[in-house]
This record gives sequence, C-alpha cells and structure tokens, in this order.
Amino acid sequence: MSTLRLKVARRVAEADGICSYELVSADGAALPPFTAGAHVDVHVGEGIVRQYSLCNAPHETHRYLIGVLREPASRGGSSAMHERIAEGAELDVSVPRNHFGLADGPHHSVLFAGGIGITPLLAMAEHLHAKGLPFTLHYSVRSAARAAFRGRLEQAPFASRVRLHIDEEGTGLDVAAALSDCPAGTHVYVCGPAGYIDHVLATARSLGWSDDRLHREYFGAAPAVAEEGGAFDVRIASSGTTYTIPAGRTVVQVLADHGIDVPVSCEQGVCGTCLTRVLEGIPEHRDLYQTEEEQAANDHFTPCCSRAKSALLVLDL
Repeated sequence: MSTLRLKVARRVAEADGICSYELVSADGAALPPFTAGAHVDVHVGEGIVRQYSLCNAPHETHRYLIGVLREPASRGGSSAMHERIAEGAELDVSVPRNHFGLADGPHHSVLFAGGIGITPLLAMAEHLHAKGLPFTLHYSVRSAARAAFRGRLEQAPFASRVRLHIDEEGTGLDVAAALSDCPAGTHVYVCGPAGYIDHVLATARSLGWSDDRLHREYFGAAPAVAEEGGAFDVRIASSGTTYTIPAGRTVVQVLADHGIDVPVSCEQGVCGTCLTRVLEGIPEHRDLYQTEEEQAANDHFTPCCSRAKSALLVLDL
C-alpha cells in the first residue's frame, strides 16, 4: 500500500488522554481524497502501525485530522503518539481506506459515538450536513473531561443535531429512546468500545431493525479470556508449502518466521488489514471485523487472531 510522508502541523489536547494531530503534506500539496468513515494507517515507528479514523470534513484536501486516545494498556501505538510525536514531526501515513462508509441514498441517519469512537462520526456529520441530509449524532462519554471535540461540536453548523450524553451527570444514552421516532429507512452508524457497540446493535435488533441498516466499526477487541485452541496446518496455495500453527502462536507470526509477510495493523481482528481469502477448510473466527454473514461464508479470515476448526486451511497467498 502506498504511503505519504506527512508533517504534524498542529497537535491539540482535545480532552483528558486525547490529542488530535493535523497532518499535512510537507510540500503543501493536496492530499488524496477520502470519504466519511475512512481511516489511515500511521507508521508510529519501530515497526508499529496503527489505524486512526479521519475526523475532519471529507471535502478538505489540505489536511488529515486524527484523534488519538492514550490507552492505559497501550501496546506501543498510542503511548508513542502521545509521548514522542510533537508538532513538526514527520510520519509515514497510508492513503485513506474506508470499511465504514455511509450507505447510498437520501435516508435519515443516526450516529452513535462512544468515547474516541466520535472520530469517524465527526466526518460523517460534516458530510451529511454538507449534503443537506437529515441526521442525529449521539455522543456518549463517562465524564465531561473526556468529551473530545466538544467545542467543535458546539460551534458546528449542525450543533442542533448533536446530543451529548455524560454518564457522571446522569444524562447517559437511552438507545431505545433515541431510535423510537426514527423515520422509515433510517440507518444506524455506531463506533466506540465493543460493549457500547454491542449494546446499541442489540437494542436496535430488539426493536426490529434489520442488519442491513446497522453499520459498526470497532476500535478494539473487548477484553476476553479465550481458549488458545490446538495446533492446525495452513497451506500456501501459490507454493503448496504447509506450516503448522501451534497453540499460543498466530498464523501471522508463524508465516512471518518463514518470510511470508501478511500486512497487519491492530492484531486484534478489528481493522481488517490482514483479511485473507480461505480456499479450503473452516476457520474459527475470532475477529470483530466481519459481519456474522461474512463469517458464516468461511471464505475469508483474519490470521492475526483467528484459528481453524478444520485440520487444514488453504490460504490464497
């Protein structure tokens, strides 16, 4: 995937533990266009690549704006961004990709953001407003101090469409109420912690919403204790070579040991960067990226975390 060399033109503390970074071309050139919901891969350094959603208006061509939450259990990405990346720093950044785009059509949209999940939904709100399409944005945070981009939302031309829910102030989100008076054909878009997303989607389904109108993007896998699973084999279709994946190691790790590079980013089955076609065998899906229908097809899996139900998987590599 092609990358851009971008400079941090501005860094702003948006809330407790959250900073925004404005990325621009070092020579002032226009940046590749993006659509609402898109993200970029940021090469933080030392082999660390992390994905961050673009949260500026999609019509802007002079900058990319990302928001980064410092995770207490950071695996190196968010801590590096907060500790080492200052204004003036240069970063390798991928061209934008979008796995969380807005559905086509002039329908009403309800946007649900939990915490740092506000970032892609900011771009969606900017786009929907610019197109004159109806929407409501529900933004949930635990405390007022954690409400990133609050000033921007309060001053936005679509501020009347924003509902801020602050748990500590007793104004937490009531999903059922938020969906109660939506017109026919409304689509839901939700991003945030896994538990928040699951709650929004489960509530919508309980109210009769069909999955084709429910769109989500996870930022991280929910903490869970999962069985490692036994050993299995993977065969590379192009070479016919077979490798054994032992318990406690991932497909990506074993293949890397043998010089086979599978692009990865989150390594949690969230981002879809490593999604690989399965030609034979049945995967044991452990990702949050694919829908249930996509997982049931068993023709793709995420080798960063998923394993196998069958003794062998043949991969289109």
